[in-house]
Amino acid sequence: MNEIQISLQPFNQDDFPRLKSWINTEAELFQFAGPLFSYPLTNNQLKAYLTMKERQPLKVILDDTQEIIGHCEFNFEEEKPVLSRILIGDESKRGNGIGEAIVIEMATHFFADVNIHEVYLYVFEWNKAAIACYQKVGFEVRPELTTYLSVGDERWTRLKMDLNRTRFEHLK
Repeated sequence: MNEIQISLQPFNQDDFPRLKSWINTEAELFQFAGPLFSYPLTNNQLKAYLTMKERQPLKVILDDTQEIIGHCEFNFEEEKPVLSRILIGDESKRGNGIGEAIVIEMATHFFADVNIHEVYLYVFEWNKAAIACYQKVGFEVRPELTTYLSVGDERWTRLKMDLNRTRFEHLK
């Protein structure tokens, strides 16, 4: 599916400055994290984030250069696993298939567990590039699970997308 090779490694305190540098506005933080954090992102918020048992934050590393270029999270808050907080921090790296590589790596991790048959993610309806990326990997929008969140004076439509093991293996 994708030729770009990435690795996911645990996110830690050394990664705080980098992640904070990638978030420049309240809207960007909400797009990345929903209501989990408040703007501006602080070290104290990130320290608390590292202690959340239902979340496994990770940094994304390009294998060929060992450059840390993004962030993602395995989220176990819901009944089924959720791919969360996917961010390619370096804007020059966006649109090059890295997002697809991240989603494939995350889904592969979850589906290595024979008891997991379906995973989810959430995306804002206006984020067409992310939706297209997720659809390439096999995710489908679940319209009946659409929700709405208030961001300042705006109302953002949040789509829930799912991927089952069969669809993922078929596309691989």
